[in-house]
Amino acid sequence: MKDVLDAAERRELPDSLYGLPERREYPMPDAAHVRAAEAYFRYCPEDLKPKLARAILKFANEYGVDVQSPTVLQYASE
Repeated sequence: MKDVLDAAERRELPDSLYGLPERREYPMPDAAHVRAAEAYFRYCPEDLKPKLARAILKFANEYGVDVQSPTVLQYASE
């Protein structure tokens, strides 16, 4: 998968590959997109941060990504 998804590629992704599936935001079909979700975590609405943080850790585990952000790790434990 390439680093940037176009609109058609995003539409083809199943909801299960999104950090926030109900909003279809933060797609994570590969390791590069997990890192991007971690980098853009600060833009997530406050009330959805724990859910997104747990999704980031789940996908990071699947793709062998080491999550470095203490903020993501903190929210994931809430």
